[in-house]
Amino acid sequence: MKKSLIVFGIVCLVLVLDQALKIWVKTHFYYGEDRPLFGNATWARLNFVENSGMAFGWQFGGNYGKLALSLFRLVAIGFLIYYIPKFIRRGAGIGLLTGFALILAGAIGNMLDSAFYGLIFSASDYTHFAPLATLFPAEGGYGTFLQGKVVDMLFFPMWKNANGEVVFSQHVFNLADAAITIGVITILAFQRQFAFASKKQIIAVNH
Repeated sequence: MKKSLIVFGIVCLVLVLDQALKIWVKTHFYYGEDRPLFGNATWARLNFVENSGMAFGWQFGGNYGKLALSLFRLVAIGFLIYYIPKFIRRGAGIGLLTGFALILAGAIGNMLDSAFYGLIFSASDYTHFAPLATLFPAEGGYGTFLQGKVVDMLFFPMWKNANGEVVFSQHVFNLADAAITIGVITILAFQRQFAFASKKQIIAVNH
C-alpha cells in the first residue's frame, strides 16, 4: 500500500505542476514570447511554443500521424496502469517504481494537451495584436478532440560551441517531457536491481 501511495503521489504531483504551468503559460504568453526563468538569466528561459508531435517538438506525420501518436500514448498509459501494480506485487523497489510513475505522469500530461487543449483553449497568436489565449472561450476552442497542441515552454541554452550552436539544449520542452526523460533514466539505473530481486524471489519460491 505504501508503494502504491508513493506512485500515486508522484503521478498527481507531476500532473498538477505540468498542467498548472502549461495553463499559465498558454493564457499569459503570446506564441513565441520569451522571458527569463530566473531574474535576468540568459541560460534558463520560458519560451512559449506549441507542437503537434512528440516530446521536444519532434513531429510525426500530420493529422494522421498525430492521431496515431495519441493512440500510442493511450496504449502506453494503459500498459503502465496495468503493469505498475504487478511490479509492486513482485517487489519492485521505489527507484524503479518512481521511474514508471514519472513516465506515466508525463504521458498523461501530454495526452491531456493533445486530447483536450484544442477544445478548451482559443488559439495563441504570435503577432501581439490579438488577445492572449483564453480558457473556455465563448466561441469554442481552436481544434477538435485529439487535435490539440502540446504546450512547451522550458528552454535552457546554457552555452554555445565554437560554431555558435547551442550545446545543452536545442529544443523547448515541458515538465511532462522532463518527467518521461528522467523516468527512463531512472528505470535504466534500477532495472538490474529489480531483475536481481525477481531472480531471488523465483529461487526462493522454487526452494
